Formats: sequence, structure tokens, C-alpha cells
Amino acid sequence: MTINCKGDLVDLTVPKVMGILNLTPDSFFDGGTYKDEASILNRVEGMLNDGATFIDMGAYSSRPGAEHVSEDEELQRMIPIIDLVLKHFPETLISIDTFRSKVAKESVANGAAIINDIAAGNLDENMFDTIADLQVPYIMMHMKGTPQSMQKEIVYDDLILDLKTYFSEKIAKTTSKKINDVILDPGFGFAKTTAQNYTLLHHLDLFQTFGLPILIGLSRKSMIYKVLQSNPQEALNGTTALHTVALLKGANIIRAHDVKEAVECVKLVEVLKANAL
Repeated sequence: MTINCKGDLVDLTVPKVMGILNLTPDSFFDGGTYKDEASILNRVEGMLNDGATFIDMGAYSSRPGAEHVSEDEELQRMIPIIDLVLKHFPETLISIDTFRSKVAKESVANGAAIINDIAAGNLDENMFDTIADLQVPYIMMHMKGTPQSMQKEIVYDDLILDLKTYFSEKIAKTTSKKINDVILDPGFGFAKTTAQNYTLLHHLDLFQTFGLPILIGLSRKSMIYKVLQSNPQEALNGTTALHTVALLKGANIIRAHDVKEAVECVKLVEVLKANAL
């Protein structure tokens, strides 16, 4: 199972870790932390040294109830940082967390390798055509509504069946557009209650039937710290526990704030699988 990133095939048979670089002032965990060149470069260098295969950069916070950011502001936050990172670490495979086709297009033109779309085209009708033109790996996440409204969109006839239907329809569209490298993200925390998130995690292996890589984003989310009655800053141990579950159920990419711990989790689960009798 591989994806083509800027001409290089990345093998996802052994799961990879995608480190998170938030460029927003209001991200739920590290908003506003990386706002100057030195802090950004230190963060990227640290994640790469810890074993990140990808760096996921976002300039529009998708936390529940996040403030709307204009397209121009998103680009003003994003493009200079792509240039900065690639100037210092030219081999970095940058993933761009955006639901806007213009941001996707300009980011790839500046050297980004992957587009990570929380809306899977639902918030920009031009996204699929743009990805088809760009021919970069495309992460499609499940979400209902928008980041501002999604927490009201939590009613499902059958959670797993509804998500599988959603992805079936999206995959059919990407196939028709001849988009080659598609990655599925079930969208933990997006239009789902805590209980629904755990139901989804329990049945994550059912999404392997699509034959596509699966990305999971669980890192320090409320489904962890609410159960533990703590906060995002204290949710690393819980994050690692759920990363282990996700890997055992077929996750191919772990999107994480804490790269070193996620990489260690992958290594341990791989040894466990290799020694299964």
C-alpha cells in the first residue's frame, strides 16, 4: 500500500506518523505556540528527528466552534511557512490541512505534497477537480456541517453504515475524476459524540474493506480527556492508548502532536504483529 508524494512512493504497509504544525492562534491544544520562524523551525526539526514522515500544516482551526478565517488570511498564514520549512528542510513531505481548493492549489504550487480536506469536497465544489489536476494524495475526512455547526450534526441512522456509505460515494467520485491516491479519515471528534467516537474506533477495521489507507486523528482530543476528566495538556497517555487500538485495527497514518510517542507506538505494535502465532 503506497502513495506517490512528489514522485516518491511512500509505503504505508508499516504505519507512518504525521506530525501536526498548527499555524492558528486558536487551536484547541497548541494554538498560537508557533508564531515566529525560530519556533516553527524548531518544531518541524523536532518532529522530523522524532520520526515524522509527514508534517501536516493547518492555518484554519477546525476545532468545534472555531472562528471563520477568510481564504486570503489562510493563504497569508500558510504560504510563507511552506516556503520557510522547505528552505530549511527541503525533503519534507508537507500535508496541507485545508478545505479550500485555492489554498490547496497554491500550497502545492509552493511545494506541498498532500492535501488533507476535513470536508472531503463538501465545502468547496471545486476541490475534486483541483485535486484531479494536481494529482497529489488526497485525504478525505468524514464530517457533517462545518466546524462551526458540526457539534449539532450528531444524529445517524447507523453510524458505521452511514460513514461507509459516505466514503463509498466519495470514492466513486474520486475514481470518476481519476484521483489516484486517496486516504480515508473517519473524522474522530467531527460531528460525533464521545460515545460515537468510541463506537467508530471499535469498528475501525471495517473500513479496511475499501482497500485504501486509513488516517486517524485522535491526538489529545476531547474523547480522551473528557473520559479521563482532565484536559488536552494531560491527554498524552490516553492518546497513546487509543493510538495502539487504532493501529491494531488497521490505521496506516497516525496524525499526532507527539511524534516520538506515536512512532514508538507504531514500533511496538509492529513487533506485536510480527510475533503473533
